[in-house]
Amino acid sequence: MSTLLLTDVDVRALLPMHECIDVMADALRAVAAGEAMLPLRTVLRLPDTPNAFATMPAVLGTGANASLGAKVITVFPGNDATPFDSHIGVVLLFDAAHGALLAIADASSITAIRTAAVSGLATRLLARENSTELAILGAGVLAMPHLDAIRAVRPISRVRVWSRSGTASHSRAQAFAAQARAAHDMAVAVCEDVHTAVHGADIVVTITSSRTPVLKGEWLAPGAHVNAVGASVSSARELDSEAVRRSRFFVDRRESTLAESGDFLVPRAEGVIDDAHILGELGDLLRGTLPGRTSDNEVTLFKSLGLAIEDLAALRHIVMRAEARGVGLTVELGGRRY
Repeated sequence: MSTLLLTDVDVRALLPMHECIDVMADALRAVAAGEAMLPLRTVLRLPDTPNAFATMPAVLGTGANASLGAKVITVFPGNDATPFDSHIGVVLLFDAAHGALLAIADASSITAIRTAAVSGLATRLLARENSTELAILGAGVLAMPHLDAIRAVRPISRVRVWSRSGTASHSRAQAFAAQARAAHDMAVAVCEDVHTAVHGADIVVTITSSRTPVLKGEWLAPGAHVNAVGASVSSARELDSEAVRRSRFFVDRRESTLAESGDFLVPRAEGVIDDAHILGELGDLLRGTLPGRTSDNEVTLFKSLGLAIEDLAALRHIVMRAEARGVGLTVELGGRRY
C-alpha cells in the first residue's frame, strides 16, 4: 500500500496562507453543520514535567467520501528556549473506504499554518474592516504565520511586537521584526511592555507560552479584536478576566472550551462570566446563524484551542496539491493482502 510522506518543506510549499484560511472556513462550517466527528484530545502528562503526549483524532465528511485522520504530537513547552519546536509530531490521513493510510505529514508546519489561518478567519469575521494596527504578543514560531494571516484579511500597515523579558525572547522579537520588515516593507516596532504594544491596536494576537495573564482588558481599545491562541489547557491563560468579560466571546468549539480553556474557565470560576458568555463558534458565524460584531466600539474575542479537524482538512488539501504536482515521497508500509 502506497503512503505519501510530506516534509515540513513540502507542507509550507503546498499550503499557502490564503488557501488555508478558506480550507479552515470549510472545515469549521462542516463542524457546525454536524458533518464531522471530533472527540476531545487525549493528553498524557509526563510525570514531574510540564511535557505531554497528545493524540487528536477526527473524521471529516460522511460516508465513503469521508476523511479519517489524527494528529500525534509531543508538547514540550520548555523547547521555547531550544532549537526544537514546542509541538513535534505527525498528522495522519486515512481513507474511509478501506482504512488505508494515505499520507503522513510534518505536524509542526501544519499546526503553525492552520493555527494562524484560523486566527485569520476569525479576524475576517470579527475585526473591523478598516483595522490597520496589529499587536502581536509572543515572537515564537507562530508570529510570522499570524502576521501573514492577518495581513491576508485586513490592511495592516503597522505592527508592534512584544516578547517576554530575557535576552533570548528579546532577540527573537528583534529577529521577527527584522524579518517582517524585510518581507513586507512595513513598520514593525519591538515594545518593552505589553501595555505599549496593545495601546490603540485594532487587532491583538496572543501567542505566548505564559500560564498567567499577560493581557489586561483595561488596555484594550474600544473596537479591538483579540485572537487568544497561546493557552490551550485549563490551568493556563493569557488574558485576565476583564478582557474576557468585556468581549463578545467566540470559540473554535464550545465543547473544547468548556473542557480545556483556562482563558474561559478561570473567569467562570471567579463568577465573572457563565457558560452563556460563549456566544458561538466560528462555524456558526460562517453559516450565518448568529451575528458577529454588532458595533464598531465593542471588543470581540476569539479563543483558539486548535482542533484535529483543522489538521485533517489541511492535510487533505496538501495531499490533493501534492498529487497534482508530483510532490512528496511514496513508501510502501503494508496493509494490503496479496
